Amino acid sequence: MAYSDVKSNTSKTEPKLFRLCDANLNRLKEGIRVIEDVNRYLYDDSEIASKLKSLRHLAKIDNYIDLLPYRDIQNDVLKESIPQELERENIKSVLLANYKRAQEAARVLEECFKVIEPKKSGDFKTIRYELYALEQKNLSPESD
Repeated sequence: MAYSDVKSNTSKTEPKLFRLCDANLNRLKEGIRVIEDVNRYLYDDSEIASKLKSLRHLAKIDNYIDLLPYRDIQNDVLKESIPQELERENIKSVLLANYKRAQEAARVLEECFKVIEPKKSGDFKTIRYELYALEQKNLSPESD
């Protein structure tokens, strides 16, 4: 199914919904990649890095290319970073920020795909809960 073929009673909001999905797919995959690479290259933790890689692949959608026309970077009203987004104390704060970023994006996608493609919504819920578990394992005091 092409996303442009989705029918709903709110057809005027569909482009905005697809824009929302595009932004959050990018946010989700970028956040997971940061966490994956820290665990792969800094911590040499193949178990966590492999699980994150699997989650990143689960985040793929059919017809991703169909979302690209809805991308509107020029009109993103919050594209500028706030000062807190530019500061990180250490690598754990980088991990925490990216776990939260990815979890939040997964939740948005879970809700949006209930409208667009309900079966895929469950994948984003799975990703979100896996990220919660990995965050606990990766950032607990025992992991130092």
